[in-house]
Amino acid sequence: MSDTPHLQPSGPGDDDQPDLAEILRALTGGDLSSNPELADALMQMGVQDLDPAMLQMVQAQVQAMMSGPADGSFNVQLATDAARKTVSAAGDSSVSSTTSRDVEQVVQVANLWLDEVTDLQAPTAGARAWSRAEWVEQTMPVWRRLVEPVAVGVGGAIKTAMQQQLGQLGEADLASELGLPPGVDASALVGQMEPMVARMSSAMFGMQVGQAVGALASELVTGTEVGLPLVEGNPIVVLPANVAAFAEGLGIEPGEVHLYLAVREAARARLFDEVSWVAPALIAAVQSYAGDISIDTDRIEEALREADTSDPAAMQSALQGSLFTPEPSEAQQRAVQRIETTLALVEGWVDVVSERATTPHLPHVAALSEAVRRRRASGGPAERVFSSLVGLELRPRRLRDAANLWAALEEAGGAQARDTAWEHPDFAPSGADLDDPLAYVERRTGSAPAAPERDALDDELDKLLAQGRAEMDNDTPTDDGDDESSSRTSE
Repeated sequence: MSDTPHLQPSGPGDDDQPDLAEILRALTGGDLSSNPELADALMQMGVQDLDPAMLQMVQAQVQAMMSGPADGSFNVQLATDAARKTVSAAGDSSVSSTTSRDVEQVVQVANLWLDEVTDLQAPTAGARAWSRAEWVEQTMPVWRRLVEPVAVGVGGAIKTAMQQQLGQLGEADLASELGLPPGVDASALVGQMEPMVARMSSAMFGMQVGQAVGALASELVTGTEVGLPLVEGNPIVVLPANVAAFAEGLGIEPGEVHLYLAVREAARARLFDEVSWVAPALIAAVQSYAGDISIDTDRIEEALREADTSDPAAMQSALQGSLFTPEPSEAQQRAVQRIETTLALVEGWVDVVSERATTPHLPHVAALSEAVRRRRASGGPAERVFSSLVGLELRPRRLRDAANLWAALEEAGGAQARDTAWEHPDFAPSGADLDDPLAYVERRTGSAPAAPERDALDDELDKLLAQGRAEMDNDTPTDDGDDESSSRTSE
């Protein structure tokens, strides 16, 4: 207590009085000398004149709002803990050494197959078999980078909304709204609430991130299935428990499912590792979108009005959920186009390369590819997570166009032409190239892909189409009579 000599216990005869310095130390979250402004403000509010019961009440309320470490715009530790609790509630067990060795062997085979179809090298980080909780721990640094812009916006919106609401209240109403006992200067306390609001916002958004990431960890089969470089260092990550769940009901031997998914993950890891600009471009595009998001301040103000402001837990619960109504700006629309195009190019390349690598070795590649497409087309867990956190639908809508472009480029110039298109972002296909892939192929290789060989089935189909056009023309009167009908049929 020597650090704060002006905050001494009440006096030698007052054994029932609390140690005021200790109470204020608890209120301010630690050593009073590190926060003398807040300590002085609390003294000026008349805290020292309260009876012990009221003082304990103030301590409980303020300490609750001030609890937890300050951790930037959102509490990453709280997010990690919430995500771990989410996966634990769904069931999560550590990966045994036997399973880890099995995954390493599967990835080794996957890399051997990929070596036959691409010159992009396997990352040196090797293979990893992770539990859901391990995936949470390892990917949280990247999640922080992705959602930080939204967390900053949410924190600012909450602060503004709270200041506006409190500013509209009179002194008596303000004390009542804050749940303060008589004798405390409520207006002075408002000036000291900003750190509390910041911590509350940080904790609230951290909890939301944790719940979303935990739900995603319970469904992803591999480390970067979402198409984003979430795993630092680009190891080839497999989540065995989720792969086993995905394999159920497919009617395909689980070992084949593991191999197919490992090939896809290994291909994606090679791309992120060898093509240095792809991962930063994706991260930057998501951050650009998130940084320009429109926060729903009306909803925040409504939540603050309805919540019990004296109960931090109730306020946090009220503020959780969708905190924004996205109204895409021009910058956001451009960011969305970059995200969708780059995601489509990445996943289209992975589709083509994986098919080339697995078709000679696995009997059910078509069925497995279709299962992956259905999973992706339904939105999947990644889209739900990004929709809740940044209001963004993370879906490569032009995936089929991208896959067709890569296949055409490979046909015209071989696997080398397909892969060297990634060498520089200026060389990579654009959204416009997805509209006209043959023009891009001709520009890159100097020749368009050869026309596919015709067979008897093609001839029969042409005959049927010609017959159908002739019948339609005969049923439609024209000014030129049979001559025009005959001419259109010959076309």
